[in-house]
Amino acid sequence: MPEEVLEFEKIIVEREALIKSLLAKDSPKFSNEIKRLRLEQQDEIIRVYGALTPWEKVQLARHPARPQALDYIQVMFRDFIELHGDRLFRDDAAVVGGFAWLKDRPLVVIGQQRGRSSREKVERNFGMARPEGYRKAQRLMRLAERFELPLVTFIDTPGADPGIGAEERGQAAAIGTTLYTMGELRTRSIAIVIGEGGSGGALAFGVADRLLMMAYSIFSVISPEGCAAILWKEEKQAPQAAQVLKLTAQDGVEFGFVDESIAEPSGGAHFRPSRAVAAVRRALRRCLRELDQIPIEELVFARQLKYREIGIIEDAGGSAR
Repeated sequence: MPEEVLEFEKIIVEREALIKSLLAKDSPKFSNEIKRLRLEQQDEIIRVYGALTPWEKVQLARHPARPQALDYIQVMFRDFIELHGDRLFRDDAAVVGGFAWLKDRPLVVIGQQRGRSSREKVERNFGMARPEGYRKAQRLMRLAERFELPLVTFIDTPGADPGIGAEERGQAAAIGTTLYTMGELRTRSIAIVIGEGGSGGALAFGVADRLLMMAYSIFSVISPEGCAAILWKEEKQAPQAAQVLKLTAQDGVEFGFVDESIAEPSGGAHFRPSRAVAAVRRALRRCLRELDQIPIEELVFARQLKYREIGIIEDAGGSAR
């Protein structure tokens, strides 16, 4: 059970703790009470998680106990061999990647890792990649293409590193080149948003044949706080901004740029990480089977067409712009 509890989760966490305490007593006299509490818990979970606001989903996407890229990689795959460095400057710990096996299938996997402890968060720059991180990702993408291996990316970042050092080393160019590399890559690719997908720093890992999102993840051109600061000049309007931004997985599916929303276990991925990993594994295997049936030339054409068409607007006269 997560240590940090969100306001709308409190009643669920408290009831879960009560059920566990009664189970620990291992007495038949509590069986009816446990059964009643479990039924109430199910009803409460349906009520709370069936009516989440976009801002509450933002909070879930950022939950510190939510499974991160390495949690998925280490459980879903076997024989993961991590590669380091961009061959130009240095390694970037915010981006992890290498070769792995999904059951009996080899592939290349790349993820954005935010970190858990305070020390690890600093080492991994809170998941905000620098230019060397994007160049490392490009190197891995080209290796996937060279060896004809599927590429899987895990997206979870508040955005690319905004520091002066990153800008001096060509941050914008590194992101742009990664977008281009993924867009033209002649191998099958699947991107999965597992937490927060913020701005171009996340989009650079998302130009894939299939884009999936966990049900309580978010994907947006700007954070709600950043949007609120620009539009309303105050960050406290972030909940309103989250509503306007249409950043949820359900919004993405509705608008057509997200291919699938992966259902999360009761209470969210941070309550039952193993079930969340299992759900992602099933979705990944299914997508790989589907992509295997499509020739590479068709995949590349469809991929590029999909992202060219995102953002096309038709005016009242029916003309696109």
